[in-house]
Amino acid sequence: MQPAILRGASIMIAFAICQSMAAAQKLSPTPQTYRTLADEAESQLRRNVLDVWFPRCVDPAPGGFHSAFARDWTRRPGGDVLIVFQARMTWITATVAMRRPDLRDQYTKYARHGLAYLRDVMWDAQDGGAFWELTADGQPKADGQKHLYGLAFAIYAPAAVYEALGDKDALDLSLRTFRWLDQHAHDASNGGYYESLRRDGTPFGADALAAQGPAMFPDGAFPIGYKTMNAHIHLLEALTELYRASKDPTVGRRLDEVLAVVRDKIAVEPGCLNQFFTADWRAVPDFDSFGHDIETAFLMVEASEALGRPDDQRTWQMARRLVDHALAWGFDERYGGFYDKGAAFDAAHDRRKTWWVQFEGLNALLLIHARFGHQSPRYFDAFVKTWRFVTEHMADPKFGGFYAEVEQDGTVTNTGKAQNWKAAYHDGRALLNIADRLRRLAGNADAAPTRQGTR
Repeated sequence: MQPAILRGASIMIAFAICQSMAAAQKLSPTPQTYRTLADEAESQLRRNVLDVWFPRCVDPAPGGFHSAFARDWTRRPGGDVLIVFQARMTWITATVAMRRPDLRDQYTKYARHGLAYLRDVMWDAQDGGAFWELTADGQPKADGQKHLYGLAFAIYAPAAVYEALGDKDALDLSLRTFRWLDQHAHDASNGGYYESLRRDGTPFGADALAAQGPAMFPDGAFPIGYKTMNAHIHLLEALTELYRASKDPTVGRRLDEVLAVVRDKIAVEPGCLNQFFTADWRAVPDFDSFGHDIETAFLMVEASEALGRPDDQRTWQMARRLVDHALAWGFDERYGGFYDKGAAFDAAHDRRKTWWVQFEGLNALLLIHARFGHQSPRYFDAFVKTWRFVTEHMADPKFGGFYAEVEQDGTVTNTGKAQNWKAAYHDGRALLNIADRLRRLAGNADAAPTRQGTR
């Protein structure tokens, strides 16, 4: 048996070797590093997002996109149809058509296919607005209820189709959805929007609350009668897209309003987002979602740029604060990647890692690095560490695609690849953005524009 002093020396030597290896693997933000990472990001986009989803998800009958696939991408029977999935898939196809010229012809067909489904099936011809959810045979669920979260994506996707293809019908659909939402759900007294709506657009209010507590919208996603962070950050995203496409003055005013709501009411010190609110924006205590925090950093900067304020210090300050807080309390320094849930002043209590949080983290870290990297290396270091974690532990080397969830050390716990809440949106958007931003950082003037935070 090895003497204790020798065992201790062996451990010290092994630790030193590990430290030396880690230092050797550390990448510096040089043009060559940026180019290498950009090529890796483009490869991941095509292999693990576009090539696995398309064209197999394009559903010729009844239209739209199919959402149910096994780990090996064999088709499973479809279930209920969610507006969020249909719109997200339409958005990514339009965005790929716009930003990847070699794929334009192929993805133009997919984008028009998705637009037709949003217009002809998901739009409520009787009362207006987009249904939250339909049965597999196209019948409205839950009495045709609608929700701000779903309506936001019903605005977002057609606006992107218009930007990509110049299809006037797409812009008309986006503006029509916005105007229906604005007429029925805008809260002129407190700002923002009511979220849970009956089929005719009448908001559910306090009368909808059960005696034992708040009732939940279908799928248990949102408490009826309250405003939420999640719906408003995606409305911010949608209004940004529509305002860029239309320059409609009412859309611009609402975008300015929702940006202020997100930045000044939902986002708070020390750099996190409250989840739920009363109608007058009094916060209801709940956990901190690191993924939404870092996603919102990006969405606020994108909105500010669309409004013609790319250097707005108030927005950049809060965006950086959100990322800094997530790094302080929700980042895994050992393995890389962001944990799922935590609190304002405490270590993360849910250390699982979901695919969408990691991709929103990559997108936001590189954005903040591009702006503040000259002040601190921490954003690029965290980006590289997260990138390695995702490519080594979350990408399926056998069948392609990204696993839905892994443990802290990368052990796969959920091999799911596709369902109504796992589309090609978070990972597709992030990989498009980071590949293009890395090329810009490398000095490649031919890189497709990243339309936010490029300064």
